[in-house]
Amino acid sequence: MPPGGGPAADDEERLARAALTRVLEPGDELGGRWLRRYGAVELLRRITARDGGAERLDGMTAKRLAGYRLRAEGAEPERDLAAVAALGGRFVCPGELEWPGQLDDLGDARPTGLWVRGPRDLRLWALRSVAVVGARACTPYGSHMAASLGAGLAELGWVVVSGAAFGVDGAAHRGALAVNGATMAVLACGVDVAYPRGHAQLIGRMTEQGLVIGELPPSDHPTRTRFILRNRVIAALTRGTVVVEAERRSGSLVTARSAQRLGRFTMGVPGPATSGLSMGVHELLRGEGVLVTNAAEVVELVGEIGDLAPVGRGPVHPRDLLDAETARVLDALPYRGTVTGRDVARAAGTSTDEAFGRLYELHSLGFVERHGDGWQLTRRRTCNGDARRGGT
Repeated sequence: MPPGGGPAADDEERLARAALTRVLEPGDELGGRWLRRYGAVELLRRITARDGGAERLDGMTAKRLAGYRLRAEGAEPERDLAAVAALGGRFVCPGELEWPGQLDDLGDARPTGLWVRGPRDLRLWALRSVAVVGARACTPYGSHMAASLGAGLAELGWVVVSGAAFGVDGAAHRGALAVNGATMAVLACGVDVAYPRGHAQLIGRMTEQGLVIGELPPSDHPTRTRFILRNRVIAALTRGTVVVEAERRSGSLVTARSAQRLGRFTMGVPGPATSGLSMGVHELLRGEGVLVTNAAEVVELVGEIGDLAPVGRGPVHPRDLLDAETARVLDALPYRGTVTGRDVARAAGTSTDEAFGRLYELHSLGFVERHGDGWQLTRRRTCNGDARRGGT
């Protein structure tokens, strides 16, 4: 607000949008269509005016209009803006420098504006962000995986986005904070409301070190519908969504499916096939979801060209280091007993000279022993593991 107290001309749209966050529910596509056509100032005027302007809004019903007007009567945008500013926050409108342009992919379901708390730039953070979501009543395995992903993504320079709920959400946020990384919470209530209350300290840390954002004005409370609609913002804001533990009916799957519709990456962390909390994730993986088990695999999918996860390999045994010819000679020796060099050559399909040369090489490496004219596998290898399988 300018020093004179009244809104400047360019603040009129901001005030109207702030007021509309109390009038329109998140994800109200009909309201979003009117907002796109007429702008916030004119839409608010038509809703509150008694000259019949609202009746000229396509799709407006008397019941809807009565609800809008009842809410508009209690809207005090100046007070809301002042309340958030007192907490060090702000209200970000579409088209402003801090507005994340990827939210425009939601079309008429785009947020009217975003209430933001935290010292970081929302647009810049959103450009390199990944959502980690999942069950509230998660298992210790789910909590471990979420925290590991949160920490790993943060260490790789990515912003971890979630909903600050119990379970997977909280574990992902804490994982990022544990390594002094970046994390952002998208709330289904006012950004001055700590919900759930058990996460008041966690949300407080994010307002100091990261970002807390929401569509609803100060003091507004969450509802079941608002939680579901909040998920579309998480999906649109980020480059991809990772689901860690989810039942078949799950808000996390709503987020993942929203991400798929928006052309974002969807990923899932597999779990035990016998667990009900794995069913939703496994269903996602049977479709278009991509299986991931660590942060590097997530970044390989959502990152830039060259952000490749390390190739997974099993342990390297001494047997693996032998060339093909030497390995074939080694395979020609029986598990027990001794054989002559000529027998080895015959079994290996090579010449006697070649077989002897390879046997002496294997002897120097400790794979075989010589007893007179006979050759056998070393006792240590036959006792502790088959040399041909690379045991030691």
